[in-house]
Amino acid sequence: MNKKKVWLSTILVVAVVISIIIGHSNSLKAASSLGKDTLTMITSPDYPPYEFYDTKGGDREIVGFDIDIAKTLAEKLGFKLQIMESDFNGLIPALQANRADFVMAGMTPTPERQKNIDFSIIYYEAKDTIVAPKGSNLKQPQDLSGKKVGVQLGTIQEQNAQKIAKKVAGIQLKQLNKVPEVVQEIKSGRIDAAIVEDTVAKGFAQANPDLEFNVIPSEEASGSAIAFPKGSSFVEPFNKVLQQIKDDGTLNKLVAKWFSQNTANPASSTPAKGGLNLDFTRILPDIPFILRGIPLTLLFTLLSVTLGLIWGTILSLLKILGIKPLTWVANAYTSVFRGTPLLLQLALVYYATPQLTGYDISALQAGVLTFTLNSGAYMSETIRGGIQAVDKGQSEAAMSMGVPYWLMMWDVILPQALKNILPALVNETIGLLKDSALVSTIGVVEILRSAQIVGANKYIYFEPLLFAGLIYYVLVMGMTLSASALERRLRQSE
Repeated sequence: MNKKKVWLSTILVVAVVISIIIGHSNSLKAASSLGKDTLTMITSPDYPPYEFYDTKGGDREIVGFDIDIAKTLAEKLGFKLQIMESDFNGLIPALQANRADFVMAGMTPTPERQKNIDFSIIYYEAKDTIVAPKGSNLKQPQDLSGKKVGVQLGTIQEQNAQKIAKKVAGIQLKQLNKVPEVVQEIKSGRIDAAIVEDTVAKGFAQANPDLEFNVIPSEEASGSAIAFPKGSSFVEPFNKVLQQIKDDGTLNKLVAKWFSQNTANPASSTPAKGGLNLDFTRILPDIPFILRGIPLTLLFTLLSVTLGLIWGTILSLLKILGIKPLTWVANAYTSVFRGTPLLLQLALVYYATPQLTGYDISALQAGVLTFTLNSGAYMSETIRGGIQAVDKGQSEAAMSMGVPYWLMMWDVILPQALKNILPALVNETIGLLKDSALVSTIGVVEILRSAQIVGANKYIYFEPLLFAGLIYYVLVMGMTLSASALERRLRQSE
């Protein structure tokens, strides 16, 4: 009897192990059919209900219609899903730089885009609308004649607006990076209307009763598709699964989940009516989410300042050594980095590094590297001035005592120079802290990006940005007071 139990137990264990092995091998087989076990998706999570951050309780999870579809694809094709983010106009460059395997961001395949990237089949059809102040009676493209019209940069709505502008005289287009910025331009009266996708326009109209939207009649079918690098082998398997979830009703369930109700709009049920009526209670649940951007901002600033100071010191020494080739190189470097926009440098480092070196540099690494190279150019001039301000008698005395040049610089000259330029270094640090907001353009979720995400989710603009401004001000004041205390202590030690 005991032997029978042992055999039964053994057979049961073996069966379980075999089933696990078979299931695991099937998963690996599905993943290997794509050639990779983990695929990277890049999106612009400021476009509810397609993709946006769930900010409740400070969480940093990207959710939405596109995200659910991507997770369904990952489950059925057997790959692990990794999600990156960027501004919408940086999504295609990210694909071309091989930073991601595919894009899902409510993107419409157009002939211009298809020249550079490949697309899946359409998985959701949407319509363009005209968003305008209530009572504007702007219902047809012809009604936009003589009007200023806003669009989001790099979107199908921008291209459609350009087509309309060719047919309807007098339309002035204004391109902005994000839909919330476009809507705010309407509310501030700088533009008369905007062309926005209907699902997104519905959320803004619900949160802002002073706005209305009207669907633009169109005979051309358009919609959202998944974007891939040119020649990607993923297009065919993705298409098969997309068609499958269309046929079995899975896609319709996701459409009902995200579009039949205002899932992405957690705004107050009594939004402000007209004017600049601020209501900070609307962002109270999302304050922890914004505050979580502080450590990343401080880390970014600390690394950039420290590395920038080291690099700036090296450049300044090259300039004062008296060796002409080194002086020329240092001066040329300073000229280039001081003479070109920081945002341009950031974009080049982030997007060009993978193509030039093969290294997939992260957004944070790209930001720190760019700010180090840029601040080093500025700091080099400040440090050079501080070194030259030190009394020459100090260096002459050290040299007369036989102190080596580098040791003299390290122990005698540089400490006095840094003390002299401390206020300038503090100013540079404060500048880096505020300029850290630029890294939001490549997907780093620091303070400003966090505030913009909350604004996009709540279909509001001023409240989260004003709160972010308060955080920056408190950080700058704390840094200023700390620097003043350090300066007083250094004076007392003299």
